[in-house]
Amino acid sequence: MSNKTKIDSIYEKLVNEEDARVCKAIDESACKVVPGNFFITLISYFFNKIADAVANAKVVLPWLMESLSVPMYLISFLVPIKESGSLIPQLFIAAFIRKLPFRKYIWSLGTFLQAVCMILIAIVAWKMEGLDAGLTIIALLIAMSLSRGLCSVAAKDVVGKTIPKTRRGTLNGYSAMLSSILVVAFGIYLLVNSQKPFSPQNFGVLFSIAGFFWILASLTYLRIKEFEGETDGGGNAFSVAISKLSILKTDKPFRLFVITRALFLCAVLSAPFFVVMAQQNSDANAFLLGLFILSNGLADMLSANFWGKFSDQSSRKVMILGASISTSMGFLVVAIDFFYKDLFSYIWLMPIIYFILSIGYQGIRIGRKTYIVDLAEGNKRTDYVAVSNTLIGLILLASGLIGALTSFIGLSGVILVLSIIGLIAIILANKLPEVQED
Repeated sequence: MSNKTKIDSIYEKLVNEEDARVCKAIDESACKVVPGNFFITLISYFFNKIADAVANAKVVLPWLMESLSVPMYLISFLVPIKESGSLIPQLFIAAFIRKLPFRKYIWSLGTFLQAVCMILIAIVAWKMEGLDAGLTIIALLIAMSLSRGLCSVAAKDVVGKTIPKTRRGTLNGYSAMLSSILVVAFGIYLLVNSQKPFSPQNFGVLFSIAGFFWILASLTYLRIKEFEGETDGGGNAFSVAISKLSILKTDKPFRLFVITRALFLCAVLSAPFFVVMAQQNSDANAFLLGLFILSNGLADMLSANFWGKFSDQSSRKVMILGASISTSMGFLVVAIDFFYKDLFSYIWLMPIIYFILSIGYQGIRIGRKTYIVDLAEGNKRTDYVAVSNTLIGLILLASGLIGALTSFIGLSGVILVLSIIGLIAIILANKLPEVQED
């Protein structure tokens, strides 16, 4: 059996669908090389997600900065910079990317630049400390986040050209599931070694390995067989970007998706408050941290493949179900805090709730990624991704202010507000049109 035949055979078993549906929403040339492109993209995403897990701005980078005695006010900038920096510029990046018939090179460039930034952060971990280390890490994180923005716009367009409409959710699911193995291993390591400090030198080695994985991702992605795509719509970045905002007014399904996606942020925004609440009710900080990391990794590993395949049937229903799960966990935590506060003394309680929350968030994440790719074709897809990501980035920056509410309504009050927002998002998601219908 030839290598091509083997790849085709494995691919057919993984996607488990009829041949008649193989080439939905891609051209005939791309159809002939779908199995190879599927596995190359999967491997690239696997390397990328492993590296991205190491650069986690919610857990790993704050831990490093604290061990380097970086001022706390700098640590608070990590999540907004990591998330918003990669989203806000996309409306302007897209104007440039639209001019290119081949866009895999943009993704490879973005991952390579992230590798460089990560290796430089490793050097900071080895050589610097205090304010200087913090400022340097923030600067490198900004550069890394902007590089990530290049990847985000290009990736969805390349997938839209090379992977059939009924395979894209499966691709996202498998890549998330496989990469979660490292997160689980890291969580287990922390549990086993919870009494030992994780030194800056350890972080230096860890980040160097992450940089190596990003280089592998960049080189692997170049092997994708991409065919020329549409190049209309290029022009001055600013004027094109502003003009593209008009699709929010003229395209009702897209406008409803952006509003719904913005409200779905409640799931990811509530997660840190779950962790803080657990920390306030436990003295086993290192062990508890390991439990949370393990919970997050296991949630991705066990649910990503399910969400991915379900998204190929109905990404709208996946978002609704994922949001229902995560929102219900918010209401559960609020109820426990008001009526059964003593339950928080059990160290395993919040990690279990966080595990379920993470399963729900994974559904939201995979569902909305699949939905926006399937919602449009050609350059319209690039516009959709750029406009929505830029707006979500701005909203993320503003949403950082929600932490200030804890002074007035406490952690439970903030979680309750976010859960109510989740309910509104679920109602709106039910009004979204199906995009996987034949």
